[in-house]
Amino acid sequence: MNESTQPVVRLERLPDHVALVTIDRPEARNAINPAVANALEAIVDQTEADDDIRAVVLTGAGSGVFCAGADLKEIAAGRAAELFTARGGFAGFVFAERRKPWIAAVHGKALAGGCEIALACELIVAADDAAFGLPEVARGLVAAAGGMYRLPQALPRNLALELIMTAEPLPASRAFAHGLVNRLVPTDQVVPEALAVARRIAANAPLAVRESLRVARCAGTAGEAELRALSKEARERVAASDDYREGPRVFIEKRAPRWTGR
Repeated sequence: MNESTQPVVRLERLPDHVALVTIDRPEARNAINPAVANALEAIVDQTEADDDIRAVVLTGAGSGVFCAGADLKEIAAGRAAELFTARGGFAGFVFAERRKPWIAAVHGKALAGGCEIALACELIVAADDAAFGLPEVARGLVAAAGGMYRLPQALPRNLALELIMTAEPLPASRAFAHGLVNRLVPTDQVVPEALAVARRIAANAPLAVRESLRVARCAGTAGEAELRALSKEARERVAASDDYREGPRVFIEKRAPRWTGR
């Protein structure tokens, strides 16, 4: 089956309110072409609209590369602009507005735009032989899909600047030591571990998770006054929900929660 009829991004709805999204172009190192960008943006919309999905894991097919970034064949053909969408930016994902948490399950290499896709996720689970890199300057380019500022936010400043300016990759073990990677596991455990983290997140009250995430995302850029205001808004939204009343009942009745997200 050729790529024109085979989905280049797959969405699997799994039990326990979790979804698995797979970029499925292993023959092209899971590089981003226009079809992937459009499909990934559509899947973001689907997962956002589906109340049964509370956390999403994103990975790449095959074992050697999570995502190699932009498909250079598309760029050479003059279709670079088609690797971006109006709402999601590069890959239809890196600038997408999302309320729900995404976890990157990284095996092999996450390079250039592939690294930027991982950086756009809330958490990263990586194989112990994985690597992250922004090699754009070696190609006369810049990491304009978030990498130039998200990497310094996620790593110590000097280390991030070294990676950006030298174009050298960062081994996953070192990324884990500096907090870029949340979990470091053998390659065959990357997706299972990421799904386990997603299920742990999805077991919590979904509205409380979304509101907490909304405030936490602003922690590195907003001032104290704005963060206090955002926290107050989050508290008020959660306090008006059914889940706010469910929490104490669960404790008193000693049973599993029945969260509704409303």
